[in-house]
Parts: sequence; structure tokens; C-alpha cells
Amino acid sequence: MKKWLLTSMMTALGFALAAPAHAVFIGNIQGGTDFPQGDISFADSVVSYIPAGPPSPPHRGAFNALGLPDYAGGNSCPNQANCSFVSLGGGGSIILQFDDNKLTGSGDAALDIWIFEVGPNVEDTFVDISKDGINWTSVGKVFGSTAGIDIDAFGFTASDLFSFVRLTDDINEGGTGAGGTVGADIDAVGAISTVRTVSVPEPGTFALAGIGLLGLLSMGRGRLRKPCAKT
Repeated sequence: MKKWLLTSMMTALGFALAAPAHAVFIGNIQGGTDFPQGDISFADSVVSYIPAGPPSPPHRGAFNALGLPDYAGGNSCPNQANCSFVSLGGGGSIILQFDDNKLTGSGDAALDIWIFEVGPNVEDTFVDISKDGINWTSVGKVFGSTAGIDIDAFGFTASDLFSFVRLTDDINEGGTGAGGTVGADIDAVGAISTVRTVSVPEPGTFALAGIGLLGLLSMGRGRLRKPCAKT
């Protein structure tokens, strides 16, 4: 069977063609950890960002909390596009969403989620997780810098799948005065324990794909059939 035909079949039926993931160390200048699913492990979109207090405009780019960690030192940014983190301000918060994967428990005491909070000041951050973005469960807080949380310690297992993470600066810890980067500074959020999500077509789509596949196979056999000799 032609390679292109096999690829079309797999795509039509909703199968992932990605190679098996392997754990890789991912971090920034302040540290990191191993992520079994690699790059896909990180938050993909911003649901809401509510800064509090005085973060300056260059440090209010909520999109800087998405994707891979890239903080390389230096806390003063000229503009949002050239910044590697977002500041929450004293008591501010941000909600991030995993679009192509889900945060889950590991079934043991291993860390499941890793928060890349950066900068020279240790600024504590409360962490809440949610399956639907409406109902939230507190899973404690990280105590500044790069740190992780074991969500199994809060009663969750590998069967629990979470799409949302809410980070809230602890106003009673860290810097609370004036300054462009007051509050927790978030570089990235990664799910160490995670599962990929693949969109599976409706049953009708499978039926149509099957009919199309049969047609393609018939066409292929027709082209390979030797013409009959005339008598």
C-alpha cells in the first residue's frame, strides 16, 4: 500500500502519527525538571489575567506565561514582546489552559505540575486546578522560584484530568512595594504528569472514511489489473 494512502487513512480516522514521547529535561536559568511528554506538557492559552498593584505595562504580557520556559535573567523588560515572563502584582492572578494535553495525577508521590516563577525575589504563589474552568480545587502553593506540586497528595489519581491552572500571588510574601515586577513572575507552567488529547471523529466520520478507503483500494486494484488480450 502506498505510504500516502496509509497516511490519509490514519488522518481520516483520527489517529496520532507522533513518535512515542520520552522524558527530557526542560528548564530556564533558575532550574527545571524532566517532562515525560516533552514540549507538549506546557500551558497553551490564557483564559484570564487579573494583575493587582503596580506591574508596569512591559511586564503585563500574559502570553509570556505560555509555552516553554525561557527566562535567562534580568527583570526589567523594554516591552511585552521582549519579556520572558508576566508579573501578577501583589495578589494578582492568571488562569492558563492546557489545550492539547491534560494535567493528571501520577499515582504516587512524584511531582505532577511544575511552576516556573522567576526573578531574584522569592514570591509565593497559590495554585488551583480545575477540570472545567468553573469548579476549582486548591493544591497548596509553591514557595518561589521553580517548584512543583504532587496533586495525588490532594486525593487525585491518574484518572483525574485537568485542563486549567490558576496561579495567585500570595500578597503576604515577597515584594509588596512599588516596582514594575511586583508579585509572582510567571515564566511557564508545565504538567509533568500529563496525557495527550486527540480529537476522535464521530461514528459517521468513520463510516465515510471507510467508504472512501474502499474506493481508493478499488481504484488501486483497477490500475494494477492487466488488460485482457483481444481475440
